[in-house]
Amino acid sequence: MRSLRRGSAVDRPRTGRWRRHLLRGIAVVVVLLVLSSVPWLWTTFGAHGHTYGEADAPAADVVIVLGTAVTADGRQPGERLAGRLETAAELVRTGRARVVLVSGDGGGTSGDEPTVMTAYLTETLGVDPRRVVADPFGLDTYDSCIRAKDVYGVQRALVVTQSYHLSRAVTLCRHLGLDVDGVTARCDGCGPGLLARKAVRDYFASGKAAWDAVRGRPPAVRSSVSPAVRDALSS
Repeated sequence: MRSLRRGSAVDRPRTGRWRRHLLRGIAVVVVLLVLSSVPWLWTTFGAHGHTYGEADAPAADVVIVLGTAVTADGRQPGERLAGRLETAAELVRTGRARVVLVSGDGGGTSGDEPTVMTAYLTETLGVDPRRVVADPFGLDTYDSCIRAKDVYGVQRALVVTQSYHLSRAVTLCRHLGLDVDGVTARCDGCGPGLLARKAVRDYFASGKAAWDAVRGRPPAVRSSVSPAVRDALSS
């Protein structure tokens, strides 16, 4: 009996130490989760009050459409990109925007995004070609925002992208000095699974966005000031 009691006395301190280690581990995980969520919270709260549905969008001279993947043959926009362009075209049609600035990667692995975007707007959706300006060096959301302001002279704009991306885009543009409101793009082919995957991806992408903003990263491609948007507005 004495041997069993000694064993129980030894087991109790070991159990206590195991519980303390477990609680410390849980606390570390919680702290890491909180810290990793700070950039996402920044993008979420930074866009608060500046996101709208298509039907409720305010007016602005310029609507910025952010690029994403085109079809495998490089000739048509993918479903998500088509939805963004269709939303922008509707904003122009209803008089809530006058010029479309399509901003994407002109030489990426997915194809020439701005060229495809321009063709879809003008040839399929009927937007006046004089009202479309293409930026082939909007290599990511940050670059699209900073180049819209510094290269094309945009001060006030709407920015169009899907819901999972909208807060990050709006917050980055506003941080960089653009007075923007976000408009949720159509996404007819976006099922719940796709939206969930993209939301998770955007959660982690917010960390890079915050880091770019904090260090004031310059755009990947520097360009001279372009009068293209101003000319389109006056045409």
